[in-house]
Amino acid sequence: MNQKRKKYSILICDSLPEVGINMLKEHCIVDIQKGLNKNKLKKVISGYDAAVVRKAGIFSRAVIECAVNLKVIGLTGAGIDTTDVAAAQENDIAVVNSPDANSVAVAEYTFALMFALVRHLPRANRSLKDNRWEKKDLMGTGLAGKTLGLVGFGRIARQVASRALAFGMNIQVSQRRATPKKNTKLGVKTVDLKTLFSTSDFVSLHIPATPGNINFVGLEQLSCMKPTAYIINTSSGVVVDEDALLDSLNKGTLAGAALDVFKVEPAIDNLLVAHENVIVSPHIGASTDDAQQSSAIAIAEQILDILIEPEYENPLGLAVVPLNKVFPHELIDPRRVENLIEKINASDVFTNPPIVVPFKDYYVVLDGATRFSAFKKLGYPHIIVQVLKDSDEYKLDTWFHAIRKVDTELLMNLLNELPLITMTKSDLKTVQAEMVKYGGLCYLQTVDKTIYHIHSKPGVNHLDALNRLTDIYIKASHVTRTLHEDIDILINEFPDLTGVVAFPVFTLDQVLQITDAGNVMPAGITRSIISGRVMRLNADFEYLKSDRDIDEKNKWLYDLVMEKLSNDQTRYYAEPIYLMDE
Repeated sequence: MNQKRKKYSILICDSLPEVGINMLKEHCIVDIQKGLNKNKLKKVISGYDAAVVRKAGIFSRAVIECAVNLKVIGLTGAGIDTTDVAAAQENDIAVVNSPDANSVAVAEYTFALMFALVRHLPRANRSLKDNRWEKKDLMGTGLAGKTLGLVGFGRIARQVASRALAFGMNIQVSQRRATPKKNTKLGVKTVDLKTLFSTSDFVSLHIPATPGNINFVGLEQLSCMKPTAYIINTSSGVVVDEDALLDSLNKGTLAGAALDVFKVEPAIDNLLVAHENVIVSPHIGASTDDAQQSSAIAIAEQILDILIEPEYENPLGLAVVPLNKVFPHELIDPRRVENLIEKINASDVFTNPPIVVPFKDYYVVLDGATRFSAFKKLGYPHIIVQVLKDSDEYKLDTWFHAIRKVDTELLMNLLNELPLITMTKSDLKTVQAEMVKYGGLCYLQTVDKTIYHIHSKPGVNHLDALNRLTDIYIKASHVTRTLHEDIDILINEFPDLTGVVAFPVFTLDQVLQITDAGNVMPAGITRSIISGRVMRLNADFEYLKSDRDIDEKNKWLYDLVMEKLSNDQTRYYAEPIYLMDE
């Protein structure tokens, strides 16, 4: 670790497996204070950069408003009811949890409860320990061929579904944002809530404890269930109307229930707990060593990712950056963007990263604006760029525009009618000096070798005039970028030439200031000469387009680059190149 970095302080308020504590101790100062109430927490929390908590409700708005240095709260369970998340967000405090860590444990426990219900395991265990052999009274039923209804289809429910398929069950789900096509591929049928409750042999609840889900399962749903059906709840006690469930059990309108969670915990003197057709446990669905270890690791990793900026800087200057932090300095041809989108959609790999320079808190594209625009139109969150930080790595030059396939008289009429500019005849010996003296936009040399110095009229913005000028002749003709301004060479190269437009060289500072002001230059004027440009990267498109966070992607990119470098899969070319597929 970089010794110059600040040693962050982390407060652990509840039990956390040693593996998580040790991970945090490698980089931070860890203070373990169990049993803090809200008042004590308010007094000490200002001294910490992060906190780990499990106890419900401890991080209230009042506590969070005292946490002036807090950057992240880690929740050691899948839920987020331990913390006022809205208050945390308002104070720029990240809230992280570990929903995936508990998914398998809770899914496995759901099946433990189902088997306990249908095979009468608690009664069988109790009776035999009481020296009663009740084999004839303990006839059970199987799971194969039965219908399992899943209310909600998130991480845990998907784990339950995959196991239910292995047992030969029929699975149907009801979810708020239904994805029937995706569910069908998983072997799962999508139904409405009433159908699920009325046709399922088992109903398993997997919905969060949001305000809208309080008493989500009430008398209306329970009355639809078959009298032979069972309901299992391993999600949250508040989602079930316990009075309605008790009433249904007493009336015999469903066979039984298995409950790991309750509205009030500990669930002492709860009539549901005492009911003979209910199997209960004290909120232990996620209580496995595996789940607790995984949760601790996941929380520690997320906290460290937020507190300690990862270092995945590779020797080639490649980086994955948010697309909303990248801005082109020039206009983009929509036709080229559409052509590139077709190629991107047909490709499995990302090839040529745009060239950018960092400026303030964003990046300015020097070369590769079309690729950036294609990614933006496709709605991708991130893009790979090559970041140039050293001025020795690049220099700016200028393209000239060869105007072709348009009548000279028509071109001159169009330009003379443009109210933003003035065209003055000149000659090659003096035109460059005139451009410097009068702030000229460019000069035009026609095929008859007449020179026109073009500058904006008094009071007209130079950039507006330049954009309008190029837009006029680009629409009226065919424009080819060229390195030549010698009219004789160009006539030989392009028999249909009308003239050539020569621009002054823009400095990097000018380009950056134009972009920072929210403006763009005409396309195809600035030319970036890059030393050590990266092309044919061939990075996996699916990974780049995925919803993984940016740190994961930068680690992936770092590993990719270092592997290619170490395996001699890179070659350096100093020569200029021609791109024949642009």
